[in-house]
Amino acid sequence: MAILIFLIVSYVLFSITMMKLFEKAGEQGWKALVPGLNFVVMCKLVGRKPAHAAWLLFPIVNIFIYVGLCVDMVRSFGKYTFWHSAIAVIFAPAIFYMIGQNKGDKYLGPTLIAEKEYHDKIVEAQKNNNSRELQKLIRQNPFTKTPGREWAEAIIFAVFAAAFIRMFLIEAYTIPTSSMEGSLKVGDFLFVSKAHYGIRTPKTVLMLPLLHNQVPVVGGESYISKPNLPFYRLPALTDIKRYDPVVFNYPEGDSVYIFPERTWSIHDFRRGAITPQRFMQIKSGQADLVVRPIDKKDHYIKRCIGLPGDSLQIINRQVFIDGKPAQNPTHMQFLYRITSPSGPVNTDKLDELGVNTAESNPQAGIFFLDSTQVEKIKAFGPDITIEFLEQPAPQPNHLFPHDSEHFSGWTVDNFGPVYIPKKGATVKVSPANIALYERVISVYEENELQVKDGKIFINGQETDSYTFKMDYYWMMGDNRHNSEDSRVWGFVPHDHIVGKPLFIWFSTKNGNMFNGINWSRIFSSANKM
Repeated sequence: MAILIFLIVSYVLFSITMMKLFEKAGEQGWKALVPGLNFVVMCKLVGRKPAHAAWLLFPIVNIFIYVGLCVDMVRSFGKYTFWHSAIAVIFAPAIFYMIGQNKGDKYLGPTLIAEKEYHDKIVEAQKNNNSRELQKLIRQNPFTKTPGREWAEAIIFAVFAAAFIRMFLIEAYTIPTSSMEGSLKVGDFLFVSKAHYGIRTPKTVLMLPLLHNQVPVVGGESYISKPNLPFYRLPALTDIKRYDPVVFNYPEGDSVYIFPERTWSIHDFRRGAITPQRFMQIKSGQADLVVRPIDKKDHYIKRCIGLPGDSLQIINRQVFIDGKPAQNPTHMQFLYRITSPSGPVNTDKLDELGVNTAESNPQAGIFFLDSTQVEKIKAFGPDITIEFLEQPAPQPNHLFPHDSEHFSGWTVDNFGPVYIPKKGATVKVSPANIALYERVISVYEENELQVKDGKIFINGQETDSYTFKMDYYWMMGDNRHNSEDSRVWGFVPHDHIVGKPLFIWFSTKNGNMFNGINWSRIFSSANKM
């Protein structure tokens, strides 16, 4: 709310301070107070066609258009220095006010036209070989910039443009873990579209450009959480489809402990789903808890298996949607043990098959494999034995919905059923099933939830039902035995959706350049099923 008030006040100040500038330029001051008309007049005063103002109607582009008009406006009053332009970019009403109050500042005419005319004079002097006139024009050129300023402005604009493209349109991501093997491999570099599922306005506005949430090398968060903007999403180009790979913010990533090897949520700590060393460090106060807003939570990429309104269940590793078997990814992986009387299997051969040996246990012969790899490994020789490894029952409350009393016996291979919340849908709630929707109701949809004496209270009112305010999704990794996904932390809210992977623009073997480059994966689609 604070930032929204700031934007409204800034626009009001922009219009008021523009009145004096309009009057100095021979225009009626009241035009500065009329939304739309004020920008049309600005275009005229700086030397652009009135239709140029129409670009202000286009999201993202309008920011660049607005900044350009403000800079050209102050230049039309003879303010050519770097700092004049910088103030116009940072907070235009400040310099508009100074120009308006300074009686010595006069409107010199449309700066773009004046600059073009001056440039034409220089060209004319060059054509006529009039060196004296040429040197005079160059010496007195009010539009000239030093090499240092040219470089500074180029760098600032490049960072500014890259930051906005990254924030709103396309961002580069790296696959850090094998949870999506072998569809998306460790070491794949992706371009992800933020426009496909609807551009999100940033919640966090004060941040270091081109960084997500951590400052490299020195550590620490790369942003200040307040002030912030309310969440808003522009219309989507396409809906999220079943089996789409999707980039989203880690749902439980609002309160985390950050370590060099990975980030653990406070929920991981409370459930004991964390390494003993890190558990003791957190328990003894050696690690600080970091609270993050939605847009600064870690990025995850998984495949959307369940859509809003679906009923999902996993039976013997097969996902069922509304009672029907779901389509399985071509390279869906599980854990296997490879044994041979002649000794450990040749890992070089496994590398040729695309097996991620870096995140396996070659000494014990344990690897994550898809069905194609299993068949090819069997063909290595008649003495090769491949054993599927059943996943043991997890620790109590490790799996979603973290309520072993009411949801016992669930494993990563036999899970559910669960209903995936859909906006506007109503479900019955009771102490027996509230664990499924507790985080949805209390955290994602910001209600006060209490369970007392066997009764459910939402915002102080006793109830036995709840109507969802938002759509949710069920995300799972293609490496079904090595993926922390919805089976661990539950539903992914719609406001956590970031974007759609487009294609792989670079790929290293097992995430290490020294292992070589996956040439066949470069410029391949990131949406293969």
